Amino acid sequence: MCGIAGEARFDGSRPDAAAVTRMTEALRSRGPDGEGLWSEDWITLGHRRLTIIDLSDAGAQPMVRTDLGLALVFNGCVYNYPELREELRAAGHTFHSTSDTEVVLVAYAQWGERFVDHLVGMFAIGLVDQARRRLVLARDRLGIKPLYLAESPGRLRFASSLPALLRAGDLDTGIDPVALHHYLSWHSIVPAPRTILRGVRKLPPATVRIVEADGRSRDQVYWRPDYVRDPADAARDARDWQAAVGDALRTAVRRRLVADVPVGVLLSGGLDSSLIVALLAEAGQEHLRTFSIGFDSRGEESGDEFHYSDLVARHYDTDHRRIRLADDDLVPAVRRTVLSMTEPMGSHDVVAFHLLSEQVAQHVKVAQSGQGADEVFAGYGYHQPLARVPRDAAAAEFRTAFFDRDHAELNQVVDAAYALEQDASRDVLEAHLAEAGAETALDAVLRLDTHLMLPDDPVKRVDSMSMAWGLEVRTPFLDQDLVALAARCPPEHKVAQGGKGVLKEVAREVLPAEVIDRPKGYFPVPALRNVDGPVRDLVTDALRAPEARERALFRPEYVARLLAEPEQAEAAAGSNKLWQLGLLELWLQSHDVR
Repeated sequence: MCGIAGEARFDGSRPDAAAVTRMTEALRSRGPDGEGLWSEDWITLGHRRLTIIDLSDAGAQPMVRTDLGLALVFNGCVYNYPELREELRAAGHTFHSTSDTEVVLVAYAQWGERFVDHLVGMFAIGLVDQARRRLVLARDRLGIKPLYLAESPGRLRFASSLPALLRAGDLDTGIDPVALHHYLSWHSIVPAPRTILRGVRKLPPATVRIVEADGRSRDQVYWRPDYVRDPADAARDARDWQAAVGDALRTAVRRRLVADVPVGVLLSGGLDSSLIVALLAEAGQEHLRTFSIGFDSRGEESGDEFHYSDLVARHYDTDHRRIRLADDDLVPAVRRTVLSMTEPMGSHDVVAFHLLSEQVAQHVKVAQSGQGADEVFAGYGYHQPLARVPRDAAAAEFRTAFFDRDHAELNQVVDAAYALEQDASRDVLEAHLAEAGAETALDAVLRLDTHLMLPDDPVKRVDSMSMAWGLEVRTPFLDQDLVALAARCPPEHKVAQGGKGVLKEVAREVLPAEVIDRPKGYFPVPALRNVDGPVRDLVTDALRAPEARERALFRPEYVARLLAEPEQAEAAAGSNKLWQLGLLELWLQSHDVR
């Protein structure tokens, strides 16, 4: 788990090693344990290292194998690297380290562009094939690890975060109107390949990009499961699906124990993280370290779920730490959180993850998390009605449940310079949902949630906040085999019991019923959800700042209405919209984007 960066030149000039150094320095928190730089005539690679596997210098990066003509920077973890190493040794290859990094490099030497088919894990890769004079960029199947790109005439830069590319300089920092449309429509989500800035794009998940030394490039999407019923599963009943999902999840949890350092768990007290703890205990893990966070309550709104996390911790005798923070901790935390965001993220719980990661990183370098279970196993409320509508109604149902604003309202929010004639967000949504390979309306939406929305919301949120503190977070529910199995699973087994039915049945084998049958919870941060007090002052100052007036993203009259005290019936919606706008301006100002 690390930070990677690089620059390739296609115009005959040398790469700017100083710019790559600035990018890698900006990634220091992602890799506090070491750094490296490597260059040849047309390309420079940079790396920051977080030591998780092979703690020796033999695992350092950039990793170069002159005998193979390959150089590599790699961020992530390949969980099946011990098995792959043995397979590659049997094919005649040798190794100089015990790292998964070298396994990735040798896998390319053996299988070429199809090397990613053999990797089980999370990763972002920059690999130089010196003989073919090409750069190979790759991202894992579910987009757990980020890879940002900045192209300009004669040059390509890449990095693990957008702020790292900003640090390199010479970047188009204009606001992308389509990305702004997505941000304001979809809970601040901007799916790949766009970002909020015109000059930066993201390599989409499950994609390999081959970049030649003359600048030509091509993409290959190497994985996408079908959300249809497989005839081979026709004889399976509910118990069979429960057994299959349970087996796949147990494998996923065990895979994510691969490390040369201890592995903990982010234990919220919800079903998903509690189930990970239970399965790790079942697998024989003792003295497991678990961590929960809570905040001040607000009226009847609780600021923690300690009752449930304590119950699970006691049940499995974990080494458990409660982390309680007061509202006074939030304003300085918001500022630090915004600086750590790879892109603007409007979810309230992003601050909680930042604070939690800060504390957890003092005790462990690796932790497992329950992120992704709701998208994969239909855990959100809007999934239930989708199981009862025809396939062609998926887009209309999803728009009603998910969109923050419709197109007409959105054009009353943004300045005329950013208004779009076409409803760009609706177009992307409808095109994605209409694609073949999804049998029912719910199948189509779960595919959208898992492969388009999830990488740029909860996954990006957890990766950014954890890596801000040099903490590697692993997500068993996003195991590629588990996701592919869940895609084939009949929708009725997923929406049963109010959502995640098949998962709840797996949990009944190992968890107390009180944890399984409780009302669904969310990461509670009442002071942020209500956007009041000092947090409101912070947002207000950002929206009224000279930079905001100069940028003129939003119509002044709309901002004025949001800043006025909303009517009680509209308080929650008004606060969410205020936070969304203010957070974007805070991010742009914090990173000196002009």
